[in-house]
Amino acid sequence: MNKINTYTHKLVAIITVALFIMIFSACNKDFPNRLKESSQNDTSGISAKNRKVLYIILDGVRGKALKAINPPNIAKITNNSVYAFDALSDFDENVLTNAGAWSNMLTGVTKDKHDVISNDFSGNKLAAYPSMISRLKQANPQLRTVSIASSVAFNTNLASDAVLHQEFENDDLAVKNAVNEELKRDDATFVLAQFHSAELAGKANDYEEGTIAYVNAILKIDNYIGEIMTSLRSRKTFSDENWLVVIASSKGGEIAPDGSAVDNTSYGDATRNSFIVFYNPRFSTLFIPKPASDAVPYTGTAPNFAGNDSKISRAVIQDATAFNMGLNDFTVEVKVKVNNGGEYYPPILGKRATFNGNVIGWLFFLEGDDWQLNLSSTSGGNIQANGGAIRDGFWHTLTAKFYKDGATRKASVYTDGVLKKTIDITSRGNIDSPAPFTLGYITGSGGSIDVILSDIQFYNVAIPDNVIKAQSRKTYVDSSHPYFNNLIGYWPGDEGKGDVIKDKSSYTRDFRMQGTAQWQQFNEFTPYLDPIISSDFYKIVPNSVDIPFEIYQWLGVSVPKSWNLDGKSWNPIYSDIKP
Repeated sequence: MNKINTYTHKLVAIITVALFIMIFSACNKDFPNRLKESSQNDTSGISAKNRKVLYIILDGVRGKALKAINPPNIAKITNNSVYAFDALSDFDENVLTNAGAWSNMLTGVTKDKHDVISNDFSGNKLAAYPSMISRLKQANPQLRTVSIASSVAFNTNLASDAVLHQEFENDDLAVKNAVNEELKRDDATFVLAQFHSAELAGKANDYEEGTIAYVNAILKIDNYIGEIMTSLRSRKTFSDENWLVVIASSKGGEIAPDGSAVDNTSYGDATRNSFIVFYNPRFSTLFIPKPASDAVPYTGTAPNFAGNDSKISRAVIQDATAFNMGLNDFTVEVKVKVNNGGEYYPPILGKRATFNGNVIGWLFFLEGDDWQLNLSSTSGGNIQANGGAIRDGFWHTLTAKFYKDGATRKASVYTDGVLKKTIDITSRGNIDSPAPFTLGYITGSGGSIDVILSDIQFYNVAIPDNVIKAQSRKTYVDSSHPYFNNLIGYWPGDEGKGDVIKDKSSYTRDFRMQGTAQWQQFNEFTPYLDPIISSDFYKIVPNSVDIPFEIYQWLGVSVPKSWNLDGKSWNPIYSDIKP
C-alpha cells in the first residue's frame, strides 16, 4: 500500500499477543524439532514407510456454515486436530477466485506473489512460485505424489508434476473412488484430493447453512471423507505409518449481510471464510478461535485540544493566506472525538479570527450534542448547517464541502459519510479570512472544548457524495483515494511529541501547537471507523498459505528462505506425550 504517511494504528491487545506466542512457530525449524522430540518415528527426511500426507480440498465450503451443519465425519476428525472454523483463504482485498484460492493452498504464497487472479490462470507467476507438488518432486524425485481433482484446471496448472494426476470434471464421486484406490497402494505417500460439488451448489443457490442443496452437497462430501478415512485406517501398514491429514476449504462464498453483526475486517468476508484442520490420531484437540474482529480498537496518538477563551488550546498554520479558496470548490474532513459534556458554541476547527459577530470565514463548532458548520461574511451575516449528534464517546468523521451548483454556491455537511444538510451560501460571496487555518479553540464563543482531532484532510475539489461515503471509515489517506491528487493538506496528527503537526501532503504546511494543546494516546472501539489492522491480526488463525509450509515440515522438507513463503507452522499438542 503506497501510503503517504506512517499512520499505522496497530492492535495491541495483550490476549492476542499471548495467543500468538502460544500457537505460532515463527522459526522454520522449530516445528520439525518438536516433532522429533515428541515422536519415535523418523523425522530426518521423506520416508515411504513413515511420514505421509492426505490433503483434501473442499471448494466453496464456508467455515461458519460447516460449523453450523456439523457433518459427523469431519466433527469426529476434529477431536484429534488443530482446526479453525474462521480460517482465512487470504486476507488481502483482492477478488478471490477458485484459481487464486487453489494457488494459495498449493504454493504457500498469496496473489501478490503468484499473481493468479482469474480462473484461467492468465498472467501467473507459478514458475517463480511453483506448487507444492513441484517442490516435492525437486526435494525427492522418488516420492509418489498423486493429485485427483474434480476440476481439470486444478491439475493442469498446479499438479502437472505429480507422479499421477487424474481429472474427473465435476465428479466428486469419481474423485472419492480414485482416492480410495490410491490408498490401497503400499507406496502411497502424498495424496491430494479436490472436491468441487459444494462450490457448484453454492453458486447455483447460495452459500447459506440453511440452503438444502448447499447443505446436502457438504454432507455428501463428508460421507466421502468418512469412506476415505476408513480406507486410510484399513491400510495394512497403517500402524507403521504417520499420516498428517489436512482438510481445508479453498474459499467460502457470498451470503446475505447480517444486519445484527457488523464485521468490516477480512474475518467478516464470507468469501474468505474457510475451514482448516490438521489431523493426526496422536493430536489432542486444539481449536483456534478468531479474535474479536467486530470490535477492533482505533489506536494511536493525536492532538488533544482542551480550552476556552481564557485557556488557549489550538494549533495554527503560520501562513495566514494558506487555504483561502476564494469562490473555488473545496472539501475539509476531520476525525473527532468529543471528551467533555454538553457545551454551546465552542469552535473546534476553522479559518476565522473569532466566532463573534459578522467576522468573515468558516468554522466547525459544537452546539450541545451536535456539530455545525458556520460561515460568515462582512455583509451577509452568519449561516450554518447542522451535522447532527457526535457527543457520544465515539470517534466520528466530519466533512464539509463547498461547491458551485450551476449559478448557486452551496455547502454540505456529512457525519460519518452521511449527508446531513445542504445550504445555499451564494449571498455570502468570498469568505476568505485573514486568520490562519486553526485546529482547536477559536476565541469568542464563551464555551469550552475538550476534543481529539486526527486525520485532517483538505482538498481543492468538491468530492462527490459517494466517495465521501466510501472513504469515511478509513483512518488514513493513500494513492487509492480517487482524489488523492487534489489533496493540498493532510495532517494524520500521529507525531506524539513536540509541538508540530506535520503536513504529509506535498505542500508541507505544518500546524504549530499553542497553549495547552498536547498529545493524547487513545485505544478504543468505534463503530464508525475501520482502523488499520496489522497482518498479524489475521495470522492468529490458520491461513491457506500455512498449509504447504505445514506439509513441508511434516515430510521433513527443508524450506529455504529463497522460496519466500508466506505461511507459518502450527504446533500440535500430542495426546501421548507428557509436557
